[in-house]
Amino acid sequence: MARPVVGIIGNAHLINDEYPAHAGGTMNSTAISRVAGCLPMIIPPDPGLVQVDELLETCDGFLLTGGRPNVHPAEYGEPPTEAHGTFDRCRDAITLPLVRACVERGQPVLGVCRGFQEVNVAMGGTLYPEIRDLPGRDNHRMPPDGTLEEKFGLRHVVTLSESGPFARLFGAQEVLTNTLHGQGIKDPGARIVIDGHAPDGTPEALFVRDAPGFTLSVQWHPEWNAEQDPVSRPLFDAFGAACRAWAGRDRVVLRRA
Repeated sequence: MARPVVGIIGNAHLINDEYPAHAGGTMNSTAISRVAGCLPMIIPPDPGLVQVDELLETCDGFLLTGGRPNVHPAEYGEPPTEAHGTFDRCRDAITLPLVRACVERGQPVLGVCRGFQEVNVAMGGTLYPEIRDLPGRDNHRMPPDGTLEEKFGLRHVVTLSESGPFARLFGAQEVLTNTLHGQGIKDPGARIVIDGHAPDGTPEALFVRDAPGFTLSVQWHPEWNAEQDPVSRPLFDAFGAACRAWAGRDRVVLRRA
């Protein structure tokens, strides 16, 4: 039986500062294939090339990846500032309506880092442009130096709601995670439930209340070392199971037709 297809939202890059490319991190594809048990497919984030409706029909679930450009603050009613960094309006145009459609349909979506923020903005929430500038907050950005292992190393605890879906999934109310982000949630969107926080109060885990499908999203990067990490593995396992359930639902409808 064919594996469910997971659309991995890619990012726009310039190779050698001149050749435009759409790309996705190898660790994202590895986590989807080897842990979630699904077929990874990188999606070019450009509404001139792909449409949300055809993505919904082609893929069984979606992984909203991290990325250097941030969601444009116009998407949540604020003017851009230097602190907001760089933007990718093409990605905004794909991911935000895609999230809303997945929530309505019950189609699985897993948000990671920027993807976590996209889920919040898609549901009407807002973002802080720079967490480390807020009183009492820590620097959540990627360490500027060191190996990849050091940059993606576990750096802080996330405390989860005692009766929430993340604590049930991980079998613990506290987990260790990495942290590689500058922005963070300011105001949760409609139906957004913040289910986990960093020690400084930064939101780290969320889901969409009363959504008919999988909507768990995290601010950290679970794709790193996903096959061995005791937190990453159950998250991708659960996402893969949700994608298989969605794909099976489609196959049942086709057989009945």
